[in-house]
Amino acid sequence: MTEPGRILVTGSVGQVGSDLVAVLRARHGAANVIATGHRTPPRDAFRAAGPFEFVDTTDEAAMRSVIERHGIDTVYHLAALLSARGEQSVKIGFCDPLTGTYAELGGNELVGCKLAVEQINAKGGILGRQAELLVEDSTSGDAGTAVQKTRKLIERDSVNFVLGNVNSALSLAMAQVTNEKGVLHVVPGGHTDAVTGASCHWNVFRICNTTRTEGNAVANLLINKGGKKWYFITPDYAFGHTLQAGLERAAAKLGGTTIGGDLSPLGTTDFSSYLIKAQAAKPDVIVFTLAGNDMINALKQAVQFGLDKTVHLGGAQQELEVLNGLPPEARVGYWVFEWYWKQPGVPHVAEFVEAIRKKTGKVPTARTWFGYASTWTCALAANTAKSLDAVKMAKVLSGMTLPAEVGLMPHLPYFRVGQNQAINTLYVGNAQAKGSAPEDLFNVTDLVKGADVAGTLEETGCKMSWPT
Repeated sequence: MTEPGRILVTGSVGQVGSDLVAVLRARHGAANVIATGHRTPPRDAFRAAGPFEFVDTTDEAAMRSVIERHGIDTVYHLAALLSARGEQSVKIGFCDPLTGTYAELGGNELVGCKLAVEQINAKGGILGRQAELLVEDSTSGDAGTAVQKTRKLIERDSVNFVLGNVNSALSLAMAQVTNEKGVLHVVPGGHTDAVTGASCHWNVFRICNTTRTEGNAVANLLINKGGKKWYFITPDYAFGHTLQAGLERAAAKLGGTTIGGDLSPLGTTDFSSYLIKAQAAKPDVIVFTLAGNDMINALKQAVQFGLDKTVHLGGAQQELEVLNGLPPEARVGYWVFEWYWKQPGVPHVAEFVEAIRKKTGKVPTARTWFGYASTWTCALAANTAKSLDAVKMAKVLSGMTLPAEVGLMPHLPYFRVGQNQAINTLYVGNAQAKGSAPEDLFNVTDLVKGADVAGTLEETGCKMSWPT
């Protein structure tokens, strides 16, 4: 039998391909075996071991060029061959806070993701393949760690999708990586406007609302119930900055003014100095734009100081995790929820609540729904596009309305064309010490259509550009 001359191996970055390349190079010499890949970069050691080319095997001209340039006379075509394990599944990479001040928020998003994966697989999976969830802890505030974990998910684990992050600054950092790598990225719960605004990307979609939308939804209630003079206590990073700015813009249109404010570091436990300054300013409303444990600590201390008896307390985004973490007397103020478990008459909500109760013993929160809807978005994108190509999936998601069993709202969410932002129902009302059920801690007084408060596409600053 005649031994082959120069050999080309397509799909060489996969498990089967990388093993075969090693055997062939040992037998025929490293220079005589040209490895190729399409999207996933090879490990440094693999690339250094011999010739490597990026090539799309569906591009006839590109393949012909590689074959002629290297004098190939034998091709091992493995580009469509599945590896022994991981490549048989469609991989969804989850990178969210599981430690730190946002750990509970990230943990609840993960609960929603896991339920969605179970349901997706029970209904035939993604393109007929089982979905697999790979989980990484981004930390609550370290962008470097979030970026490192995102690169690991893409480059080493070869995920098809990335989900994350609770922290807006980490969402922005992760989006730079996913855009560079051309991987579809769904942001479950990072709210700063820039994610789908000035820093928008064709591959990045978001489930939660923008801070502009939240501010517009609740400003009228805060002014009517509280007053026009506001003092802010704001976390010192992207989310807090844009949420305060959104509230100030909305308040100004209604005659509201900011008479003072403070920026607090993420993870602050003692808010006494901020609260003393706020009290001295004599505002009508102390506006808290915090989240997670920071919000719990600030509200608890505000009530201990008796501020709820002298001024109104409130803000934009409030969450069930926070209200559960507060003593009954500190469950006060006017806020906006982004999803609520108690929605009589809304299709499929009761079934979703019961499914989460069985897993956790608790009702789902907005964060649970963020994770659930984000994961289902991945499956809907691939199954609708009939492809795992990121551009094709992004194209079908643009303008898509989530089905009722995923949307779980009176006005079903849809992804706005030209921005990739979900336009949702918002739930405006007040916190309450107790309601009709032990976990009914928010009284919804108004359902706001996202389309009415999201602003125009031009106002978002998103200038979407697509790969050519």
